[in-house]
Amino acid sequence: MPEPTDAEQAAFEAGIKFGALYHQFAGTPVSPDSADSLATAMAESIENQPFCTNVEVHPHEDRIERAIAGLDPLDEESPTDSSSDAESAAGDATDEADYTELTGTLFDATIEIEREGVAVRAEMATAGDYPLMSLADVQRE
Repeated sequence: MPEPTDAEQAAFEAGIKFGALYHQFAGTPVSPDSADSLATAMAESIENQPFCTNVEVHPHEDRIERAIAGLDPLDEESPTDSSSDAESAAGDATDEADYTELTGTLFDATIEIEREGVAVRAEMATAGDYPLMSLADVQRE
């Protein structure tokens, strides 16, 4: 069996980093107010891993607001006005929650890896209703 190429190894590293990024933080409480600090924590934690040169995490605050309101976060037609009737109605503690759980449709991310003269960029963005991770670019020195 042939040894993996440097490009294959770099792509594998990108996949490992995305697995960690997604599954380590899925379910974390997030609100529009905490989205940027959570994105920074996510990026900085993954950047600690070997071969990782850059991580960018971009939260979609509008989607987070819709999810908090109990709406489909991907429905861009849904209003995100925080003065909805649901908020003003008396109810249990969940009616007053001002956060939602982080899912892959609430943020996009880019991870860059350099290994043995190969630079790889991988991206995650919502495709339809699914957070799709893909290999975006491979550069050899």
